[in-house]
Amino acid sequence: MKKKPIIGISTNEIVNFNGRQISHSTGQRYVESVMKFSDVIPILIPSFLNQEDIEILISQLDGILLTGGRANIEPQHYNGEKFPDDEPIDPGRDAVVLKIIPKCIDLGIPIFGICRGIQEINVALGGTIFYRVHQVEGMNDHRMPRGDDVSVKEIFSLKHNIAYTENSYFRQLTNSDNFKVNSLHGQGVDKLGRNLKVEAYSDDNLVEAISIENHSSFAIAVQWHAEYQPEKKENLLNKRLFEEFGKACFGYHINRIK
Repeated sequence: MKKKPIIGISTNEIVNFNGRQISHSTGQRYVESVMKFSDVIPILIPSFLNQEDIEILISQLDGILLTGGRANIEPQHYNGEKFPDDEPIDPGRDAVVLKIIPKCIDLGIPIFGICRGIQEINVALGGTIFYRVHQVEGMNDHRMPRGDDVSVKEIFSLKHNIAYTENSYFRQLTNSDNFKVNSLHGQGVDKLGRNLKVEAYSDDNLVEAISIENHSSFAIAVQWHAEYQPEKKENLLNKRLFEEFGKACFGYHINRIK
């Protein structure tokens, strides 16, 4: 029987049925993408683990995928301004993920962050977040289209180019200087956290991708939704990122079980 790495996928806390049911879930596209292109077995990480359970869980994992989510990281984690009362929050996810990230870095566990995931890595390493990118002078509106009649295809359509930095890891993966991405986020990376390297910027100079320097394995995060149709030709970079993440998880798995 073929051995496969097991990776953990972060979840969002969702309240259903007028508050009578709380679930911890993630989008199916994340699960499908890591199964198909990373060739790993995914499990979902609930957002209410204590520190001891987090450490036990991580000791059994070969990689971590940090997903997007509607709620933003609460500002007390990066000395930001207090949220309005109607701002969606997910304190359970904040607590769990911000503890998982440093542990994974210490152990050299492969990490792939998407959308909220790039912001979580930045905050976990001491960085800060723009509360609303479109309200920052000189920045574009990176939010998804509004309206009940907007299709999934429109939401995830390619919106703008990103330019790779001079020594970007992405140049090795695509043999190119730039890439076109979708854009579905209201917040973004402001001050860069410690030991982080920018891999790509958008045309308004917003950080679109980072890597963790001196990490012993794959440690990449992107601001766009790389999990949406990575099989398409125009999404080559996304496919390559999932593939490289899978290779790193397999290498970590082999070393872990020795």
